[in-house]
Amino acid sequence: MKKNVAILMGGYSSEYQISLKSGQVVYDNLDYKLYKPFKIIISKDKWVYLDENKEYNISKDNFSVKVDNKIIRFDIAFIVIHGSPGEDGILQTYFDSLKIPYTGCNSQTSAITFNKRDCIAFLQEYNIPTAKSIHLNFGNSVKIDNIIKKIGLPCFVKANKSGSSFGVYKAYNKEELFKSIVNSFKIDNEILIESFLDGIEVSVGVMNYKNNIEVFGITELVTDNDFFDYEAKYNGKSKEITPANISEVQKNNVIEISKKIYRKLGMKGFSRSEFIFVGNTPYFLEINSIPGITKESIFPKQAKKYGISLKELFGELISQSIE
Repeated sequence: MKKNVAILMGGYSSEYQISLKSGQVVYDNLDYKLYKPFKIIISKDKWVYLDENKEYNISKDNFSVKVDNKIIRFDIAFIVIHGSPGEDGILQTYFDSLKIPYTGCNSQTSAITFNKRDCIAFLQEYNIPTAKSIHLNFGNSVKIDNIIKKIGLPCFVKANKSGSSFGVYKAYNKEELFKSIVNSFKIDNEILIESFLDGIEVSVGVMNYKNNIEVFGITELVTDNDFFDYEAKYNGKSKEITPANISEVQKNNVIEISKKIYRKLGMKGFSRSEFIFVGNTPYFLEINSIPGITKESIFPKQAKKYGISLKELFGELISQSIE
């Protein structure tokens, strides 16, 4: 009997539209012989099941939907929401309370990985190299000269809980730094200011696949823009080179550290980690517990080069979740 799979997409963040694209990819590539997919659109205003162009309200009491006087219940939640409430542990806590299995990390791991400051602090305990950083809450006094003294210029200003490079700015002087802080606080009430690392940037896809932690690919990120921002990621302003043009030593180092991070964080399902090489050492930038899987996204391309189809990939995620 086919399992009803609720594909959760949308969300509360600026990555809403990207999530819809990712969710459509999941919908199009599930094994229809085994699963019956349902598009579930999550927004701050409503949760709905979208059947063609008709919406049906989801009952949040038990995560069910009534269609033509028939109650539909779901066997598994396939979470494809980038940002809140998909990557920060909110949905995971909700489904745990209902005892409905879901793809990806548990609520604790999701919360840590979504918070850049907490994730970096956690990994530093395991000697994972990271950039110098300062954390600011909205309302803190901003002492630009002190920040520059500790972090240096240029530097990056990042919204602490955001993805797809929303709220990320590169500052070259005092005026740009202050402006970047103001703009980043428009995205999040917590921000990180990080030192600039000059080196090759790579994105590493990691997944527990058939009970083995596998690195699917190491992709070098090259852009004509000042850094790998939203435009570079989604509007074709970059080159993604897989495999990355790095030495064997660098390759082995980033594979080892990527797997270590995956294990230490207690990751589940697929993930994508970002690093910048300083010499042969990969410095950790961030990790995505629900990376984009649009046609433009890195992880699906890495899986394909690894010889794994999206149907196989998504089937494995579901199998792990209901074990």
